[in-house]
Amino acid sequence: MSTWKETLQGTLTKKLVVAFSGSFLLVFLVGHLLGNLALMGPLEDEVRWNFNAYAHFMTSNPFVKALSYLTYASFLVHILYAILLACLNRRARPIGYAKRRGKEESWASRNMGLLGTLIFIFLVIHLRSFWYEMHWGDIPLDAKGNKDLYEVVVKACSELWYVILYVLSMVFLGYHLYHGISSASRTFGWDSQKWYGRAAQIKGRVYAILIPFLFALIPVVIFLRTL
Repeated sequence: MSTWKETLQGTLTKKLVVAFSGSFLLVFLVGHLLGNLALMGPLEDEVRWNFNAYAHFMTSNPFVKALSYLTYASFLVHILYAILLACLNRRARPIGYAKRRGKEESWASRNMGLLGTLIFIFLVIHLRSFWYEMHWGDIPLDAKGNKDLYEVVVKACSELWYVILYVLSMVFLGYHLYHGISSASRTFGWDSQKWYGRAAQIKGRVYAILIPFLFALIPVVIFLRTL
């Protein structure tokens, strides 16, 4: 009995850690998207200067840099505890529950491990292409003295393979968010509140569709401009 209680407590603790770290990353995604939307402006020179100034601010402001370390930690904690939770659930799950799972859970729920792995692979490629280049790459300066990250972005998004990879990754992210937000709502107990739970569910679905869609739209627009 004590082993069962310890397992249950461990599962609940890990679910809370995954839910809280995931919630923080939801806020990060909105902020990251708002900055990247600067790439969608109609005037190229203005877009270049605004985006490069934004990139410089995000890598030089002390408060933002401190916040970035919290973001890195949230990513690592979210990934680590999600893996631990998946292993714990797999070990403790009864056979009967496993058989019923296919009927009760969505495709995204059954494949969260696969979705998370695909998103992680994309994240590594994405960080190597932009984050690493911004910090340690040999990027020339624009007319206003900022690193010309805009040119790096345009070069990457002029490659069809990268645009396809980006769009597919945002589809995976949408499914991941759809299940993740729903799971976090249950962890926080929001589903037990009829009207509040329903509103949270609707907002979660809108978020899971809108945010990845807008992210995916950016490289597509840039690619079309380079044709």
